[in-house]
Amino acid sequence: MAANKAAKPKKKQVSIPPWAIVIVLVLAAGLAGFLYLDRAAKRPPPPPPPLTAEARVYVRYLKLSDVQMKAHESYLKQSVVEITGNIENAGGRKLDLVEITCVFYDAYGQVVLRERVPIVSKKTGGVGPGDAKAFRLPFDNIPESWNQMMPQLVIARIDFG
Repeated sequence: MAANKAAKPKKKQVSIPPWAIVIVLVLAAGLAGFLYLDRAAKRPPPPPPPLTAEARVYVRYLKLSDVQMKAHESYLKQSVVEITGNIENAGGRKLDLVEITCVFYDAYGQVVLRERVPIVSKKTGGVGPGDAKAFRLPFDNIPESWNQMMPQLVIARIDFG
């Protein structure tokens, strides 16, 4: 019986070094963080708020005038299209923010670019009742399939002061 115990080899206990466990945990946490941030980056931004009923009624008091479109080349040899004009507030309320959506079309009438931009903001001082203010909208990201016509300008948001 003693010979039987001696013939049986002892199993060597396998131990994992602590630094290996730490490395695996750090790699797992890094991978989880990367996947979370990658997924969050691919999520589309929330849509901008729609035009309120109060603003929809007030749109009739806003007048865009002297709207012109010019194209020129930037210092980086990029084509830049500029839309300039004036906005007049013929109503009785101060406006802190006015945003318009510029809709560019191709030769077949399909939308190639829809961009929402502010033409009046608090930074620039807003527009008081009876006042007019000039605006300038530069675009350097219009696709080449654009039909070279003036885009459709639609008032998309009004914030009152």
